[in-house]
Amino acid sequence: MTHMSPAPGGASRRTVVAAVGATGLAAALAACGGSDDKPAPPGAPDADATSGTQRTSRPGQESSAAGATGGRVLARTSEIPVGGGKVFADRRVVVTQPSQGEFKAFSAICTHNKCVVKDVSDGTINCPCHGSKFSIEDGGVRHDPAKLPLPEMKISVRGDSIGLA
Repeated sequence: MTHMSPAPGGASRRTVVAAVGATGLAAALAACGGSDDKPAPPGAPDADATSGTQRTSRPGQESSAAGATGGRVLARTSEIPVGGGKVFADRRVVVTQPSQGEFKAFSAICTHNKCVVKDVSDGTINCPCHGSKFSIEDGGVRHDPAKLPLPEMKISVRGDSIGLA
């Protein structure tokens, strides 16, 4: 058996190496840990966004929660073009306005491969990953490879504010 000589201060090499290793492990674990409040990386599914249901709202209509947006205002009605929409990637939602004053919302997570949709144009919500396109009216598939529609989300419109219900 090899005898280890004490390091300066009386600790053996083995003790020093173990302490340095434990410190490194603690630092690595701290770096890997984090809050569940951070947004998912782009393309990752969001449980809230994929499990919601939609409510079509018109300006002035109130939701079952008295029209409150709960501090979760997404946009002003003027920001959502008629016949188009806007993607809120950080919130994993896309809001559309199929006809004047009619606002709808859908999950921004593509049902094909869980990518975040990129934009809204020519009456469709467009996924950049594989070319899937969804209707701004009902979230239905307009171009595959997606087979399932975008899940609808609940929204409320109060005055000129659009928010998650």
